[in-house]
Amino acid sequence: MTYVLGIDTSNYTTSVCLVDAQGNIVREERRLLQVEEGERGLQQSAALFQHVQNLPTLIEKIGKLPTGLAAVCVSTRPRRRDGSYMPVFTAGTGLGRSLAATFGVPLLETSHQEGHIAAGEGSTEVVPSEHFLAVHISGGTTDLLDVKRLADGYEIEELGTSIDLHAGQFVDRIGVALGLTFPAGPQLEQLAQQSTDESVTLPSPVNGYNLSFAGPETAALRLIQAGTHPADVARAVERCIAKGLEKTLRKAVEELGIKHLLIVGGVAANAYIRERLKHRLEHRAVKAKLYFALPRYSTDNAFGVARLGLTQLLYKRNS
Repeated sequence: MTYVLGIDTSNYTTSVCLVDAQGNIVREERRLLQVEEGERGLQQSAALFQHVQNLPTLIEKIGKLPTGLAAVCVSTRPRRRDGSYMPVFTAGTGLGRSLAATFGVPLLETSHQEGHIAAGEGSTEVVPSEHFLAVHISGGTTDLLDVKRLADGYEIEELGTSIDLHAGQFVDRIGVALGLTFPAGPQLEQLAQQSTDESVTLPSPVNGYNLSFAGPETAALRLIQAGTHPADVARAVERCIAKGLEKTLRKAVEELGIKHLLIVGGVAANAYIRERLKHRLEHRAVKAKLYFALPRYSTDNAFGVARLGLTQLLYKRNS
């Protein structure tokens, strides 16, 4: 039996995942990094330190690695492009090198973003096209991507992004301002479900394929200061993100003629945003087809990294 171990050390989650030759999960473990109450994030040095502490514990929980371990795959950078670097990924890379050397197997590399796309396809269904659009929305990215499937991963071209705050940063900053703990996504979603006033709105600035959330953040903080009900502010944040994504995606579908859209990243776990995008973009006037990672695999995980390692391994064997 063939197994591949995936390791991902992102901004806020330490993750390991073991998959079999069919890409099915055998074992997986992950741990959120700890952020002090009232804080809106972690410095890279603090996050790196926590990854170093977490990784041995997660590997212990995975247990004895099987004799059929064929490769270790690690996310070594945020994106597959020159100059893409964040210190947090060195923690996983270091452990991956050690394990690969110990077991005498190849160390394979991929990017965090490719891992999200692979987890999206692996947790629901493979997008039935070699060429599709993807949206990666999280605390560190708000990217509209042109994706082509390769034998060893994906060729990705960035079409648009956020020019200031990322969608996940917007959610977390307003969540903390509302008294929620960081990261605030799941709590803000629960709070928004109590909203009763659909008239509370925020702007959704879009320029071409690029979005902006700095203005909406300022407007949301004003609503909080004015005493607007927290649930209505939370729903307005969700609606703002959904409307901005809808505008950019509709424009991309119409201009590029690509109908298959894969939505991944932590913010993509939000049920309200998912349902609004499906309703608006799968409408007969647009005729797009949306694919979402399961909520558990929308957030940071090593499942996609392990699957990409398996893809690379099989490609090398067959070349």
